[in-house]
Amino acid sequence: MNLRILILDKDLSLYNLVKNFSLIQKGSVYFSDTRGNLYSFIRNNDINVIITELEHNPVDAAFFLQDIKAFDPILEVILLGNPLDSEEVLNLIRKGATDYLEKPLKEKELEKILKKIKDKRKLRKKTFRLETELEKKYSFQGMVGKSPFMLEIFNLIEKIAPYFKSVLISGEAGSGKELAAQALYKKSPAQNNFLVFDCVSVPGSLFEPELFGYKKGAFKGAERNHKGLFEKADQGVIYLDEVSEMPLSFQSKLAQVLKEQKIKPLGAEEEQNLNVRVIASTTRDLKEHVNKGKFKKELYHQLNNVEIHIPPLRMRAEDIPLLVRHFLKHFNQKYKKNIKGVSQRVQKFFHNYEWTGNVKELKDVIEIAVEVSDKDFIDMEGLPQYFQESLARPKKIPFIRREELSTMDALEKEYIVYLLKITDSNMTQTAKTLGISRSTLYNKIEKYHIPH
Repeated sequence: MNLRILILDKDLSLYNLVKNFSLIQKGSVYFSDTRGNLYSFIRNNDINVIITELEHNPVDAAFFLQDIKAFDPILEVILLGNPLDSEEVLNLIRKGATDYLEKPLKEKELEKILKKIKDKRKLRKKTFRLETELEKKYSFQGMVGKSPFMLEIFNLIEKIAPYFKSVLISGEAGSGKELAAQALYKKSPAQNNFLVFDCVSVPGSLFEPELFGYKKGAFKGAERNHKGLFEKADQGVIYLDEVSEMPLSFQSKLAQVLKEQKIKPLGAEEEQNLNVRVIASTTRDLKEHVNKGKFKKELYHQLNNVEIHIPPLRMRAEDIPLLVRHFLKHFNQKYKKNIKGVSQRVQKFFHNYEWTGNVKELKDVIEIAVEVSDKDFIDMEGLPQYFQESLARPKKIPFIRREELSTMDALEKEYIVYLLKITDSNMTQTAKTLGISRSTLYNKIEKYHIPH
């Protein structure tokens, strides 16, 4: 696994030194004397490692490191310079430097660092392969998850699929209820279609003709026979999405059909026997709706032979990495990209985010990020704008206690420390929240001796 190294310097002396080291592969070292068009150069030449001299001003070096990591979180940056104390070196590493070497550059020291980088890349490749295998292991009929919640759901679907006549699937919007319904269908012996009926978008007067059908002349405008969804789904499955929105006036008729497995189209004289499996979904508490008279008790009992509850994504955060990889694979194919993953900052943010839109929101976020990204890894800057706003939004300050308030400087220092903590040391977001420039923020950090 050869590394491709860029020497970023004002002259060729460092480039000539490095390219002649015995450990360096021929043709693997590149040179640039400017930061202009740096990112396109890195991308076009598939650069893995940058070696550059430390700027005289550490603030400039910190800006450079932050910009590089925003562009590509896994790009390695080796800094060279005059001797520094251990705390100064540690600070540069916190900013994103891979390591710091004193001038003049020694071949053995560089070899040691490059070997670590190679080992890290091998481990990353192995981890990627293992995660891909895990995704296969924890995939079930289009659903992905390894949390106890999801494994229990997979097991329940496996057990009931051959036998169910009706199932109720509950859960918040976007949690994956239709995927669970499709998994039930795929594992069942149903021989016909999986047909979806959206109870929200259909006017109340059309429920009966759309589901049960009608004969020519049954009502004004019925100029031909029309097969209802139940007849079309004979020997198959009907999925009633958001069944709680079904008109009360129709619910008793549907309960009777589910009980007897017979329908009578509008205008027909005889009933038709059917063999239809019904899966209904709801975001509401149907039992509470029954108690309030908003849902028919008899229909609830017909549908609720078995209930599958899909927990919200915030309750199964261990599923997020698998879902991210699953969606990345899908959208890489769709947009002809080769994005390898998300950065550690994004992983941490995803883990702590509320996901009010559940799996659907995560899927949409990954699609947007893949569509607009031109990097190997997705970082925070590649996520939709509302994520940036949620990071920048000032939050309640739990650390302030009146008895500890002293000077304005002390208060400002505490607030900066707090913001650096909640933004994971993101200088841009912290400066934006404070309403100051990044250089001003760095000056304040130096003034208050804040570790970062």
